[in-house]
Amino acid sequence: MSRLRISAISYLNTAPLMWDFEHDKVGRKFEISYTLPSQCAAALSEGSADIGIIPAAAYASIPDLAIVPGVAIASRRPVRSILLVSRVPLEKIHSVALDNSSLTSVALLKVLFAKWWPGERTFTDMPPGLEKMLEDHDSALLIGDPALKVERSRYVTLDLAEEWIRFTGKPFVFAFWALRQGALQDASLDLAQVFQDSRDHGLAPDSLNRIALACAPRVGLSEAEVRTYLTENIYYYLDTACLEGLGLFYHYAGECGVLPSAPALNFLETTRPALI
Repeated sequence: MSRLRISAISYLNTAPLMWDFEHDKVGRKFEISYTLPSQCAAALSEGSADIGIIPAAAYASIPDLAIVPGVAIASRRPVRSILLVSRVPLEKIHSVALDNSSLTSVALLKVLFAKWWPGERTFTDMPPGLEKMLEDHDSALLIGDPALKVERSRYVTLDLAEEWIRFTGKPFVFAFWALRQGALQDASLDLAQVFQDSRDHGLAPDSLNRIALACAPRVGLSEAEVRTYLTENIYYYLDTACLEGLGLFYHYAGECGVLPSAPALNFLETTRPALI
């Protein structure tokens, strides 16, 4: 039987989710590749991957997906890695360069502008690179590891998760594991348990210490800052509050014309209760 193909994101915030796949024999049962969030969605859509950690926005446009219950990349407080970085105050922003590796963050930013930050703005997709993005634009949306490196004292910065929570009182879900329904017939594992276990093992203190040691030099943070980011800024559970926040995001995004209407959430069955 061929191995299921996983498309994962090559950012720091996915490291705990990938723990077992990189450090346990369960990883041998899958074919794993790393890419950007938008490309994870593309891989599922075109069928070159069976399972992907997809941007929440992508669920509205890719048919026949099942969500792995209980696991997410979300935030219940400032997330630090999803930033609007500006040379001018918010009310003076007229042009925004958008990180083209993102889907959900772009949709979230447009919802924030449409509902709570009124005014006329133009949006331009660009590769991530703050200096280049700001050459011809008032502001730039940065996500992931590049956002963690921003020298905030030089700019006006808005944390998109913090702003969403301030306006709605709900957590924000940026991404979750999803798989193509057609891949289920090839699955001999309890996939929900596999992905939940990997998350749990990756969040164990010893695992977090090892992640911090390995990743701190790459992202330009101290080991303590990496641990804080992974344990306080990122929330890895798709629980009831996160599902409420996700539903509200889909509602607002549809209302504002940012995303098509999202289908009902369809979850992969599991043999044990999940945090939902």
